[in-house]
Amino acid sequence: MPDRGPKADMKGLPRRERELFELLYAAELATASELHERMVDPPSYSAVRALLARLEGRRLIRRAARRSDTTAITYECVPQAGDVRASALSSMVKTFFAGSPAAAATALLGMDEPLTPDDIEAIQRIIDKHRDNRAGKGGDHG
Repeated sequence: MPDRGPKADMKGLPRRERELFELLYAAELATASELHERMVDPPSYSAVRALLARLEGRRLIRRAARRSDTTAITYECVPQAGDVRASALSSMVKTFFAGSPAAAATALLGMDEPLTPDDIEAIQRIIDKHRDNRAGKGGDHG
């Protein structure tokens, strides 16, 4: 696998950098001005540009090709979706489910959308894998 620079370690990002990164990730492409408008209690526009420069230095974002609807610099995230997803999910579990993956899974499974047979099979494979890993480490006492 080619080296894409530092991995997206969302846990290590300061709050404002994380906020900007998440906004940009959701938007896919955005200018500093657009991101500034979407921030909660935004800092100055200059501060937003400085934060974007830091994220660019960390190789989490990059300058994209200019859009036809603006002359401003447009930014995009460097592709690392798996790393970002895992970090964001970990943060969500810690924040909303007291660090309990089981509580998060229970909440997701309790949603109104019915599970397909493929969904159920995929979930069962993960449970079986964890059960096998636990049994292999002598952790299954029942």
